[in-house]
Amino acid sequence: MEKKEWYLEYEITINRPGLLGDISSLLGMLAINIVTINGIDQGRRGLLILAKNDEQIVRLESILNTMDTIRVIKLREPKLRDRMAVRHGRYIERDADDKKTFRFVRSELGLLVDFMAELFKQEGHKLIGIRGMPRVGKTESVVAASVCANKRWLFVSSTLLKQTIRNQLIEDEYNADNLFILDGIVSTRRANERHWQLVREIMRMPAVKVVEHPDIFVQNTEYSLNDFDYIIELRNNQDEEITYDMVQQNHLFTDSDFGGFDF
Repeated sequence: MEKKEWYLEYEITINRPGLLGDISSLLGMLAINIVTINGIDQGRRGLLILAKNDEQIVRLESILNTMDTIRVIKLREPKLRDRMAVRHGRYIERDADDKKTFRFVRSELGLLVDFMAELFKQEGHKLIGIRGMPRVGKTESVVAASVCANKRWLFVSSTLLKQTIRNQLIEDEYNADNLFILDGIVSTRRANERHWQLVREIMRMPAVKVVEHPDIFVQNTEYSLNDFDYIIELRNNQDEEITYDMVQQNHLFTDSDFGGFDF
């Protein structure tokens, strides 16, 4: 029988030498394998473990609940946030009211790229919005995550080099394995109906789509924020407010003397 992966997280209530060794020994006696272990925030540890059957996990939980040195926080099939927490030693911040909104600061670009890469690897339709001020690293992070996920990325609209507006795709670009990147402000400010027709075609494809500035995008389309599977916010620091007044006045989003790229 194929082993099943579980996530165990516990809080240390009485820290003493050999505690981790005791838990490792317990897992070994129950024939449960440790895949990864790491500290999670202050006074917590997270483990990815492998068990042959659910009965092993039931027995493990029963024994752990009798220990006065730890308190079990989570014992469940691992979610993406759990995997990221074990890998990076901390949980990704999530909005308390909107559970699909995840927050990062610029110093956490490595964690952000890893998180997005895991999302990009998932098959089928996925619509991801990313908020942030200019030059905070939104597009670069999306491209880096695409490389990590072994995905080919295509700019449908962008300002990475110049203003890029696509009105059509060539034959091999109509591929569900590709990742499509749109800039909500550029599409809104400069796009024609041919561009929006292409956007609608892409939205119907079972592929990953990333929309920068999703709030502006939904204001001018038939789509809403409810259509997004994930919203990612990237800030220079925790206290930075994401506003669109400065973004819309920025020269990157206006017709410059050099023009843009239209395809």
